[in-house]
Amino acid sequence: MSIGRPRTFALTLSDVERTQLHEWAASRSLPHALVQRAQAILLSADGLANTEVAKRIGLSHPMVGHWRRRFQHERLAGLYDAPRPGRPRTHDDDEVARLLRTVLKTTPANATHWSVRSVATQTGISKSTVQRYFALFGVQPHRTKGFVLSTDPFFVEKVRDVVGLYLNPPENALVLSVDEKSQIQALERTQPNLPLGLGYVEGITHGYTRHGTTTLFAAPMSRPATCSRSVSAGTAIRSSSPSSGTSTRTSQHTSTCI
Repeated sequence: MSIGRPRTFALTLSDVERTQLHEWAASRSLPHALVQRAQAILLSADGLANTEVAKRIGLSHPMVGHWRRRFQHERLAGLYDAPRPGRPRTHDDDEVARLLRTVLKTTPANATHWSVRSVATQTGISKSTVQRYFALFGVQPHRTKGFVLSTDPFFVEKVRDVVGLYLNPPENALVLSVDEKSQIQALERTQPNLPLGLGYVEGITHGYTRHGTTTLFAAPMSRPATCSRSVSAGTAIRSSSPSSGTSTRTSQHTSTCI
C-alpha cells in the first residue's frame, strides 16, 4: 500500500525530451543542480515515487515535487533557474557591447592602448564597472604578447650562434650587446599586430624599424677591464634663458673600457 499524497499527474516524455534529459543527467560539465533535476524527471517518468527519487539523487521530497510541476508546465525550459529578483542592471547589453567595441576596435587619441580610466571617461561607465567587464570578458589592453615571423632558412642556425656567444663565449672574446635607444617606444613594427580580442591579448612582433641612436647595454669580457671616463664640451645637458639668471651647462661624457 502506497504511503503519502497521491500523484495528481504522471509525467510522459517524448523521444526528444528523453534523449536531452539523458544527456543532461550524464553530463560532467553542466551545473550539478541541472543534472540532478534531469535525473529526477527521468526517474519520475519511469514511475518511481517522489520519496524514492529523493533518496536516490539526494534531493528533498518537496523539491522533487516542485521540479515535477515545473517540468509539467514548462517542459525542458522549466528545469533552468528562473531570473532572480533584485536590482535591475544599470547597463544593458548594447552599452556593454559599445564598451567592448571601443576597446577592441579603436585607439585613444593620446595613448597606445586603453586603460580603465580612459574607457570610463569615454563611455561614461564607472571605473569599477569597467574593471569588472574587463575581468568578465578577459580583456587586457595593457598587455601584449610577442611573436616572431622569419623567412630566413638559416634562422635557427643564426639564433644558436648568437645565443652560444653568451652561454659559452670563446677565449678572449668580446661580446657587445647593442640595442635601440632606451625608453623609446617602438611604434613601427615590421609585422602587422595581431588585434586584441576577448580572452587573449594583443600580439606584436619583436622586430621594428629602428629610429634614433643606439645604446650599448652590455659588453662582457673574459678578463678584467679598466674604464676611463672623460668629460668634454659639446653636448647640451641643460639650457635656460639668460634673463632667468641661470647658466647653461654643456658637456659630453665619454667612457673608455680597455
